[in-house]
Amino acid sequence: MSNRTHGSPPRRIFIDKQSPKAFHALVQVSEAVRATASEAGLDRATVELINLRVSQLNGCAYCLDVHTRTALRAGESPQRLGVLSAWRDTGLFTPSERAALALAEATTDPGNAATQTSAYETAREVLSEDQISAAIWVAVTINAFNRVSIMSKHPVSQLHEE
Repeated sequence: MSNRTHGSPPRRIFIDKQSPKAFHALVQVSEAVRATASEAGLDRATVELINLRVSQLNGCAYCLDVHTRTALRAGESPQRLGVLSAWRDTGLFTPSERAALALAEATTDPGNAATQTSAYETAREVLSEDQISAAIWVAVTINAFNRVSIMSKHPVSQLHEE
């Protein structure tokens, strides 16, 4: 059965609502990954930088909105958020953050073996194996959430600040 009216694009299904058990399982994975990152010593701001960079690469407006607000609450600066897409061209990010961002990018676009090797080599210089694993898991998880939101076409709501 089609959910299309003549000439209009198909209505998207919010797959998180349509399949709540599957979405709940993804939320549980996310909670476990957040705990893993914390136990490994990745602070919340670094986790949010990973979430934002992956969401930039995937073009997920909904996740960019959510994680920008979360990053700001975690103490991230508007300046660093503004230049995140060009993180390699600034001196604003620590070696650990740069390593985590490189791993996140390699995880999001895993087709380039040289990029993966370079990301791992850089990460091994400044991150523990637990931190490397956690950073990759954060990237894997936000990639999954990006696909849920992109395929569902989750809307970004206008904030009404007073």
